Amino acid sequence: MNSHHNGHKTLSPQPYVWSEPPLGEAKSLPPAFYTDPAIFKAEMEHIHLKNWFFAGRVDEVAKRGDYRTFDTVGGPALLIRGDDGVLRAFANVCRHRSSTLLEGCGTARRIICPYHAWSYRLDGTLAGAPNMSEVPNFDPSHSSHKLAEIRMEIWEGAIFLDYDDTAPSLAEHLGNLPDLLGSHRFGEMVCTWRTEIETRCNWKMLLENAMETYHTGIVHAATIGAQRSVSFPTVGEWQSFQVLSTQSIAVLKDKPPFPAIEGLSEQSKQGTHFTLIHPTTQFASAQDCIWWLAVRPVAVDHSILSIGGCFPRSYTEQPDFPQLAAPYYKRWEAVAREDVGILEKQQRGLSSRLARPGQLCWRDDMILAMNRWVVGRLPAHIVEGVFE
Repeated sequence: MNSHHNGHKTLSPQPYVWSEPPLGEAKSLPPAFYTDPAIFKAEMEHIHLKNWFFAGRVDEVAKRGDYRTFDTVGGPALLIRGDDGVLRAFANVCRHRSSTLLEGCGTARRIICPYHAWSYRLDGTLAGAPNMSEVPNFDPSHSSHKLAEIRMEIWEGAIFLDYDDTAPSLAEHLGNLPDLLGSHRFGEMVCTWRTEIETRCNWKMLLENAMETYHTGIVHAATIGAQRSVSFPTVGEWQSFQVLSTQSIAVLKDKPPFPAIEGLSEQSKQGTHFTLIHPTTQFASAQDCIWWLAVRPVAVDHSILSIGGCFPRSYTEQPDFPQLAAPYYKRWEAVAREDVGILEKQQRGLSSRLARPGQLCWRDDMILAMNRWVVGRLPAHIVEGVFE
């Protein structure tokens, strides 16, 4: 484990990765961090609108005119591939009086506002504005009439957006994550399934839960059962652990129908990597597939959980792929719904006047790391004394 890749040292697993305060003194965040609208508002301003978040896969908008719409922390958004073959991200908002433009996903030759029929080319420039020719000084080519573009970068087929044009690049944000996951060759995969689940819980709870195996033998006793994991020190705005298993855990208790991805690193052959790309994106990378959990905060106790799955293209070209892939979809949704069920109980518990921070276990190492990342980006008056 001493080789180097892309200038980074290969990551080595550890039983757990701990940071201050010492094990035995560390506690969970105060309940207000999950229930106070003022803290949620600060998180939106200082975290969600200033960092990269996952928006989908390039293969979902692969052809000219293909588009996908979705809601984000910054409002309605639109991914669309232009006539020039370039993929762009826009606010899904008309520049006239701010109606949303497209709905769902599909293919378009023009983007036409359903309110007053202003129309846009696929590169976002204004194509037509009825009755505006009589308006003095109206210049349809002016940049103020072009759809508002959202900063976008792509890593291995994964699309990320950021509303802060001054934020570090996606490559800086990811740090050495590509060194750990590179052998999965995400960019050669195809998205074959996605769903969304509305949840009545704080956004952090969904990701905290996704980054520990402490609960799996209890909450998931009837599905995936207890799991054993190791953790990884990381460089960049992400954290990771690996559930150890000699075969894919992306199905329930059946034997995985697909072989391991060709060319996987020795470490990746040992199990499934669960990574949190701060603040809201998890990629789970098994020996035969990847799946994601992406969280969109809506309110302090309301979040949308997006789940999707990808396979190597060669697997998807098999004639019986739909039947072979069905157990993966069943597992991904079943486990997610089990998690949502327990987290909604936790959210109710956190509203108790007697709720207090609880002492963390060594198996909560990723929880502590995530909490410290969040707290480190909020104003001092909000977080004063949290880790004392």
